[in-house]
Amino acid sequence: MSDQTLRPIVAGVLILHGLGHGGALGALLWIARFGGGKTGGWTAARSWLLPSLSSEMTALIAATLWVVSLVGFVTAGLAVVGVLVPQDLWAPLAVASAIVSTVGIVLFAGTWPLFNTVAALAVNVAVFVAVFVVRWVPPAA
Repeated sequence: MSDQTLRPIVAGVLILHGLGHGGALGALLWIARFGGGKTGGWTAARSWLLPSLSSEMTALIAATLWVVSLVGFVTAGLAVVGVLVPQDLWAPLAVASAIVSTVGIVLFAGTWPLFNTVAALAVNVAVFVAVFVVRWVPPAA
C-alpha cells in the first residue's frame, strides 16, 4: 500500500480514535446525570490505583484524560492530511495522545467494555509502532 493511500486511512483512524474518547466522555457525563442504568457495560469512573479518591475527583481526572486524548488524536489526524495543523506535528501529537490514552486506560481499567479497552490499546500501540518502529512519515499534503 502506498503512503499516498495510507495517509487518509491513518488520518481516519486517528480521528475516529479521538472521537471514541469522546464516547468515553459521553458515558461519564451520562452516568453522572442519569446514574448507572442502561450504559452498555460502562460504569462510573473508578481507579484501581487510586481507590481513595472521591467519585467526583475520579470522574474529573477521567474526563480530563479523555478530553486531552480526543483533542490530541483529532488534531493529529488533521495534521496527517495537512488540514489546519502543520503536517510535521502529527507524530508528537499522536504519541502524546497515545500516552495520555494509555494512562487513562490503565488507571480506569474495568470501567468500560473489554472490546473498547482492547481496541483503544491496539490503536495506541499502532501509533507507537508507526512512529518509533516504522518511522512512517505522511507524504506532503
